[in-house]
Amino acid sequence: MKKSVALLMTTLMVGAASTTFAAANPFSDVPRGHWAYDAVTQLAADGVIEGYGDGTYLGNRNITRYEMAQMVAKALARNPQGADRAALDRLSAEFAEELNNLGVRVGELEKYADKVVINGKIEYTYTSERLDPDKTGKKTKTNNDGYIFRFEPSAEVNDHWSLHARIDAEGNMKDSSSGDFALIRGYAEGDYDNFNVKIGKQELYTNESGLIFDTEFSGAAVTVGNKLTATLLAGRLSNDAVGGGSLGGFELDSDPSSMQGVNIQYDTERGLYGGAGWYRIEDDDFKTDLYAKHGREDKANIWSVNAGYRFGSKAALWGAYADNTKADYEDYGWQAEFDYGTYGDNPEKGDWGLWAGYRRYGTNVSFAATTDDVLLGTKGWFVGGAYAPFKNIGLVARYFNGEYITGGGDAEKLFGRVEFFF
Repeated sequence: MKKSVALLMTTLMVGAASTTFAAANPFSDVPRGHWAYDAVTQLAADGVIEGYGDGTYLGNRNITRYEMAQMVAKALARNPQGADRAALDRLSAEFAEELNNLGVRVGELEKYADKVVINGKIEYTYTSERLDPDKTGKKTKTNNDGYIFRFEPSAEVNDHWSLHARIDAEGNMKDSSSGDFALIRGYAEGDYDNFNVKIGKQELYTNESGLIFDTEFSGAAVTVGNKLTATLLAGRLSNDAVGGGSLGGFELDSDPSSMQGVNIQYDTERGLYGGAGWYRIEDDDFKTDLYAKHGREDKANIWSVNAGYRFGSKAALWGAYADNTKADYEDYGWQAEFDYGTYGDNPEKGDWGLWAGYRRYGTNVSFAATTDDVLLGTKGWFVGGAYAPFKNIGLVARYFNGEYITGGGDAEKLFGRVEFFF
């Protein structure tokens, strides 16, 4: 992805510059029928040399030696082999002087183009929920058919610092609705030996693997260490990340929640791993009788532990537990899961994965949790699987069956997704 973006940007920049070169070029044109012209024609047919933005590489006119040298320089950066490499070597000898004069400029364009990387995905998600929270004996069915179009650009600032963003547009295929693109994340990252810092609106996915947080926060995160790491977090959650006793209806304020936290984690590619976390959240939304008995508490004080065992690159058994000492209702949650397979982001053709386990997501501890295969305020077992029929294309299915923590009514969820990575 990085190389293709670099070549695209370089082609655009060099192609624009070549018009200027042609106007004041001190070298003679390379006529049609010249061996070099014919060699470039063959390389273009082989896909080694790319030309101008209009889809042609030479058109019906002669080409300047500078333009020829620019094409050769770009093709050399792709490091072709075989007959194409031999043709490029011969062209390099023919245009040695031009390449020497252009080498710094073309090299600089490639260098700076490589600093910009754009990844992303399009995902189509179908969910079907069958719920009976009040134990009426009849489940209410709700279906949703949505999609997300996501860009994740990043840019290098220098050897240690980079910029990152995530831009999403969401829609629903059921009613053909769509929303505007919105900046979901935007942060600067400094990466040094055993030290990493992120500043700005960034991902909040802590070491409980989605039990508490799978959202964003605006602030700073500092991580020190290698296999044994400590991460300090401080900032503000978005105003919809905290429900404060979402078992009943009440008005949420428009202010974000302040948040501080720390994660200690030991990680390894094989064998035992684990860690602990602590988080403090302050928000007036907690002031409800569904959060604390007296209805005057405005803080959450959450501690967590997690542990697991990796049997290698394909299999892992793990679990996590979290407790909110300030809440009186649905104040703890836990999950246990077994994973097997190779499926992940940007999968290769044939990658697959299977998982199964149990989740309990209390509403006053799992404030902004991952809810693909569970519902907030419920507990139950789940299974899932994924398969990549083609490179960078994945099919994901999940199923949850359980009950509400409070009330004991039935809860069932079916989740399906098709995702395209680029």
